Amino acid sequence: MNSLIRSTARCLRSGAAVYLPRQADGCVWSASARFLCASADLQKDLGEMVKKDKVVVFMKGTPAQPMCGFSNAVVQILRMHGVDDYASYNVLEDSELREGVKTFSNWPTIPQVYFSGEFVGGCDILLQMHQNGDLVEELKKLGISSALLEAEKESK
Repeated sequence: MNSLIRSTARCLRSGAAVYLPRQADGCVWSASARFLCASADLQKDLGEMVKKDKVVVFMKGTPAQPMCGFSNAVVQILRMHGVDDYASYNVLEDSELREGVKTFSNWPTIPQVYFSGEFVGGCDILLQMHQNGDLVEELKKLGISSALLEAEKESK
């Protein structure tokens, strides 16, 4: 039964128009089926995506080629801490993903960073955590030893 529902949803997401029943005021509303069913599916998918890896970043561009300064800053902060193994999703490739992740997190901007499925914040929050040392502690909770902490130990 689930496969039937999934295939129907995929078919509907192709963009077919849906006409909703006539309203009390006599108006007939139409909407894209893609809009009606994709929202719930996308939110479920996002919930799974953020839990797949210890660190997940929704960004503009890729870690190898960030397409905005804020996304670049997040990549550089993670790199300074030696965090290279993380999932990243380029929101510029998919407008539904870009808008969906904003709804999912209730956060209006990109990039967005998640640790073990929990929303951390954007560039400003990650930068603040980096500056006050909280990022080292949060990474430690994930089982990730910060390269900055290691460098500090070696310099002593």
